[in-house]
Amino acid sequence: GVEVGPQPQGVARADVLDKMRKIVKHGLDFVQLFNEGKEFPPCTIEVFKIMEKVDYPRNKNGEIIAIIHPKLQDQDWQPLKNGDPLFLTLDGEVIPYQGNCTVYPTFINEAAYYEKKQAFVKTEKIKLTAKHLRLPVS
Repeated sequence: GVEVGPQPQGVARADVLDKMRKIVKHGLDFVQLFNEGKEFPPCTIEVFKIMEKVDYPRNKNGEIIAIIHPKLQDQDWQPLKNGDPLFLTLDGEVIPYQGNCTVYPTFINEAAYYEKKQAFVKTEKIKLTAKHLRLPVS
């Protein structure tokens, strides 16, 4: 499957549809070239590995008591460092990120995840290395 976004539920966005088409086309081109015997050289790529899901701050009754800080909103895949603004309480208090490493939040404030008690997902940036790839000759 391919998930391309973010995009609100029930909304069809031309830019997101175009990205999805390009991703699917690249995947199909790869399959065709691989099946034709093309050799792909070794490569390294940066990816984001999920670390954990982060909930909104809640009171003892389970009610949300803070929202995503405006400086974090719409900053998916951007570095979040210790001390950066994370949440903003309804009283205007800033709750900073407290972590021992830089993380890369994604799915920030996505409406579809409210019921799952998820304000965002923390990811870490890692590098993956792939060896050369070629269809074995039969």
